[in-house]
Amino acid sequence: MKKSALATVFLVVVIDLMGFGIVLPLLPFYAQEFMASAVTIGLLYSVYSFMQLIFSPIWGSLSDRIGRRPIMLLSTFGAVIAYIIFGLAETLFVLFLSRIIAGVMGGSISTAQAYIADVTTTADRAKGMGLIGAAFGIGFVVGPATATLLIHESFHNFIAGLGLVEAADWMRANQYALPGFFAAFLSFCSFLMVWFRLEETVDTTKKRPSGLRRPSVFSPTFWRRLADQKGKNARGFLIPLVLGFFLLSFGESSLYSAFPLFAEAELSMSAEDVGIQFFYIGIIVVIVQGFLIKPLTNRFREEKLFVVGNVLMVIGLALIPLATSMLTLALFLGLMALGKSLNTPTITSLISQEADEESVGAVMGTAQGLSGLGRMIGPTWGGALFAIWFGIPFAATALLVSITIWIGWRLVVKSVGSEKI
Repeated sequence: MKKSALATVFLVVVIDLMGFGIVLPLLPFYAQEFMASAVTIGLLYSVYSFMQLIFSPIWGSLSDRIGRRPIMLLSTFGAVIAYIIFGLAETLFVLFLSRIIAGVMGGSISTAQAYIADVTTTADRAKGMGLIGAAFGIGFVVGPATATLLIHESFHNFIAGLGLVEAADWMRANQYALPGFFAAFLSFCSFLMVWFRLEETVDTTKKRPSGLRRPSVFSPTFWRRLADQKGKNARGFLIPLVLGFFLLSFGESSLYSAFPLFAEAELSMSAEDVGIQFFYIGIIVVIVQGFLIKPLTNRFREEKLFVVGNVLMVIGLALIPLATSMLTLALFLGLMALGKSLNTPTITSLISQEADEESVGAVMGTAQGLSGLGRMIGPTWGGALFAIWFGIPFAATALLVSITIWIGWRLVVKSVGSEKI
């Protein structure tokens, strides 16, 4: 069952994230149709992550109690509704509504991670988590490219050339509707795959302790219970690892706003040039997390790969403002992407190992929620610091992310010490 289950989860997440990748780059342009300001556009991105911060732990906790499959069905179908609303939006309010629903129902990733934790051994956990990262990479490579195709005039002309003149005219008049509907179709495909192909991994008849049944990240009680988690391979590092996950997501997302500004202002790069760099980052993620993470974890401990990934990410971030050409920029971005490709599957694997068997979903949901918080704050941080001086966002972010090196090193020391005992 394991291989087929992993393949199904991978395809579900890839298809779902392709839809996400279609909608994401269109948001600023769609919002400008309704005269949205730069701040309002930023809020469109942030409201999704804020909803994830609140609801991801809730969906994760529910998946521990009622099963992974119902939550993934609910999340993928919720995405269908959100994208349909996106395609039908005629006001800024409705556009916000689509992003709020997408954030509220965005429990598929954390539930997929919990599912992977259910069907993999500790030795194979990082490889399984790497599939989620590879799915992200594919989604963010194929999704934006598909969005560009669907709104391009040449595609509209092609449809008209098939004799579907009225359809082509509708596409031109409703430029962002087709991408929204196509994203909804992709999420519906994910829904069908979960319905027909995904087996349940949680024994819902088993009586479970209360644990994290009220998973509010704003509750001190929740954090105390989180700290008390004692999984089979727990070493008391759950809280530092979850906070480290936040810092890594924060560091990556701060790049989204600061890097294009730097590329344009300092290297005179066009939007197409920046898009190529993002495509290049996505390819690195797919290669490392899809193909290299298994042989690497077979040879090296996850804790050590986590530290190496953090070091590479920090170095890459710090070097970006020193880039003098597209080539050197690609080199530094490649270091950062390589580091992120190593530390993401290893940290999610390590987090899952710290959790009680009955609370894996809630713990992964919490980690994903805090990751969303990092993605919410990061772009604003990067843009604000860039306004002061172009090198500050990269240096300051690298400094903050370097805390994860200390977390990883302490974990390595503790792991080596426990082996000696």
